[in-house]
Amino acid sequence: MSQLQKGLIFAVIQIVFVASLGAKLLWDRGRLPRGWAATQGYDPDLPIRGRYISVTLLVNADKIFSDAAQSQAHPPSAYGPWNVYLTVENGKIVANPADHYTGLTVSVPTARPGETLASLSPPVIYFLPEHAADPIRGRPVGSVFMEATIPRKGPPRPIRLGTQINGRIVPADSQ
Repeated sequence: MSQLQKGLIFAVIQIVFVASLGAKLLWDRGRLPRGWAATQGYDPDLPIRGRYISVTLLVNADKIFSDAAQSQAHPPSAYGPWNVYLTVENGKIVANPADHYTGLTVSVPTARPGETLASLSPPVIYFLPEHAADPIRGRPVGSVFMEATIPRKGPPRPIRLGTQINGRIVPADSQ
């Protein structure tokens, strides 16, 4: 077998690996639940890592920090962090208390009218086109929303950004 044939076989194997990962992510996006969460961004552009924004999602934490949750046998502290798993209810990402390690935690609850939000850790990374403006810089915390897919394990996978207009979240690409 010549060096050219070995190189072509290796290239085909690499293409199959990359294509299978892309297919898996598209498959997951079509079948897994997806929801919106308010955002808190930081670290918008580091040349060594590329053009992205690192985003902390502010998820609904009523089931963790509500008065009913605090009256349980193991009342949560307002300072967490608390191990959680995520679900989607009414189009919004909701943190639920987990009885096992999930790799996801919430902390620092913030009261908003009608809901309690908490910072989800670890943050998610949203890649930006090369010349696009940072959509979070200069905006108040929680004014930009992110739609994300909720996998069974691991952090949410970002899909797109949006803003709230007249009580409804509108994707940024349709504004």
